[in-house]
Amino acid sequence: MKKIYFLTASILLFILSVIGFSDNLFTDVHQKSNSDPKFIIHGLFCFAWFIILIIQTNFIRKGDYKTHMKLGIAGLITAICVFVSTVYIFVVIYKGWDAMFFYAKANRFFMPTYALFVWLGYRNRKHAVNHKRYMYVGTLFMLGPILDRAAGRIIPIPVEIFTPAVWNLFFISLFIYDWISLKRIHPITYLSFIWFYIVWVIAIFT
Repeated sequence: MKKIYFLTASILLFILSVIGFSDNLFTDVHQKSNSDPKFIIHGLFCFAWFIILIIQTNFIRKGDYKTHMKLGIAGLITAICVFVSTVYIFVVIYKGWDAMFFYAKANRFFMPTYALFVWLGYRNRKHAVNHKRYMYVGTLFMLGPILDRAAGRIIPIPVEIFTPAVWNLFFISLFIYDWISLKRIHPITYLSFIWFYIVWVIAIFT
């Protein structure tokens, strides 16, 4: 588990993103969003992020740290593009805090958190224990739209059950990994999980 956890999790995240946007990619390619530049560009950057995540975690699995470090700047640039394209979509689509559904409000917090965690991951690139947790947990914070769209396409359960269940399982799996690899729960792990729920409380009750 120590060697394959982050690679396996990255592959699962990529698979979920493909399933979530399978209509855009395979079954309904003529839909309006597929001809909208802002969605196309944003989608390409997001898929690039997940692909880089898989490649990077595989380099670590193989012990190729030098190549992993060289590719790091590409990951940082991709993350910046994901963040900027997401912010642009938020600005264009949503007209004020009160007009947003609670899950959109949550994503308004999660996307900056993703950007912050990727930056912290890059700053901690020579501290492997912190680096991989920042990058992985940062990615978990951008999962909302992917899980919402994947719900029902994997198993026939409502999005209200599927999304929180899968999201929590990813966090719980990191708790288990921490316990197996460190014999304790790392502060990045549990503080991120606490922040995850703080955001939902803010989003639901404001």
